[in-house]
Amino acid sequence: MTDTTVTGDEAAATECVRQALAIYTTAWAAGDFTALRACYHERFTLHYFGSNSLAGVHTGKAASLAVLAEVTRRTNRKLLGIDAVMAGPQRGAVLVRETFSRDGKTAELQRLLVYTILEDKLHECWVYDQDQTLIDQFLREVSS
Repeated sequence: MTDTTVTGDEAAATECVRQALAIYTTAWAAGDFTALRACYHERFTLHYFGSNSLAGVHTGKAASLAVLAEVTRRTNRKLLGIDAVMAGPQRGAVLVRETFSRDGKTAELQRLLVYTILEDKLHECWVYDQDQTLIDQFLREVSS
């Protein structure tokens, strides 16, 4: 049988992750972009999957936020809801619903965002989309 006892250190680490995600999701739900930007660590790294020009590993707060801004520009994405916030001692996750709109097409998508926390800020994120092929279609580059 496995021992599932949580140590004090694990409980404290889990609470740190939970608090960082609570601040982040509250700012996101409120549309408070100043507070939202403040949630990211300067060494933030974004892991964005797919077969599109924005896919890849983006290192640094400025580079990562530029990619997220471009995603929003291309998709007119809107947060519909935060369905779950999960926290553990090493990682946390946020399950959200968003709409993407482009060229007369709109889709509602579930997205799972998995985070690590450093110094009470978001340090690293892996974005897992419900339908990566659909995301790639929305993120294709606009032809001139």
